[in-house]
Amino acid sequence: MDSDAQKRQAAARALDFVQPGMRLGLGSGSTAQRFVELLGERVRSGLQVVGVPTSEATREQAAHAGIPLTSLDETPQLDLTIDGADEIAPDLGLIKGGGGALLREKIVASASSWMIVIADETKWVPALGRFPLPLEVVSFGLKATERAIATAIRASGHNGTLTLRRRSDGHAFVTDGGHFILDAALGRITDPKALAAELSLIPGVVEHGLFLGLAHAAVLAGPNGVHIVERS
Repeated sequence: MDSDAQKRQAAARALDFVQPGMRLGLGSGSTAQRFVELLGERVRSGLQVVGVPTSEATREQAAHAGIPLTSLDETPQLDLTIDGADEIAPDLGLIKGGGGALLREKIVASASSWMIVIADETKWVPALGRFPLPLEVVSFGLKATERAIATAIRASGHNGTLTLRRRSDGHAFVTDGGHFILDAALGRITDPKALAAELSLIPGVVEHGLFLGLAHAAVLAGPNGVHIVERS
């Protein structure tokens, strides 16, 4: 079974958690796209839910699929968010932001009573950090912010290099919120909480891609089928 089929399997299993009348956070990325696609099929068959998209790409896909949409201004408390992840640790700590939607993804997840992350088994890792950690930053004072981030990384006992994310045409990648992204290649994050705390103190950092204590369960698909890991 290829990776795409596994993502679809995980997304299909996550649909079992969706109940009529739910207010749903709709994640971004390739696996979340499979979920939105399958949810749209259920909605067209009569399932009544309302969704809050975590990116403009998800908004466009969900609207095309016929899923009724709202906003956190109109619906500030959500029942469930289904989203993907770039890495998942055994304690269900996550790295997210590979697609550039980490700020809205974290806001939506934090507004939800429950978060389920869906992925293929390759995203399951013994420790976070193999995937570069995305940091959403403002463009003003970028070099000063980059220097402060490097200091924070060292202060938390880590080492790594920072790279400004760029599009295929060479221009800086810009998020839906109008910000830049710095990717921190750390190799292994030994203390995610300490690093998250240090990064959150930097004025130029809008948000970081460490999602700690937000995911309640992970739906993982692999060659041997789908299994669910719940946070203890």
